[in-house]
Amino acid sequence: MKTPDKSREANPVPAAPADWDLRLYVAGATPKSAAAFRNLEQICEEHLAGRYHIEVIDLMNQPQLAQGDQILALPTLVRKSPVPIRKIIGTLSNTERVLIGLDLLSNDGDERTEGKRVC
Repeated sequence: MKTPDKSREANPVPAAPADWDLRLYVAGATPKSAAAFRNLEQICEEHLAGRYHIEVIDLMNQPQLAQGDQILALPTLVRKSPVPIRKIIGTLSNTERVLIGLDLLSNDGDERTEGKRVC
């Protein structure tokens, strides 16, 4: 039987950061829908690497799902978690606006740190 590595016992692995649950509502395979997904994926990889899940909901196929998150325009990104829920409308091409909308960047341009909230 293999003995545990002492260095691993001395340095416990920190708890995993909170997962980000994101929904992107689109209307078919349009250029705007593709751009929104591409932009969101790039932002998530850069700022939330390994800590996010994106669910793409095509309202052309499932229009009834628009009511649950009160979707009025497309494409729309909904941050389901962490709470509070936030919505961003558009192709998500303005990275700074998206980061502020997701609460990853403060209005003065400073990146927020995990667990720190600025009101």
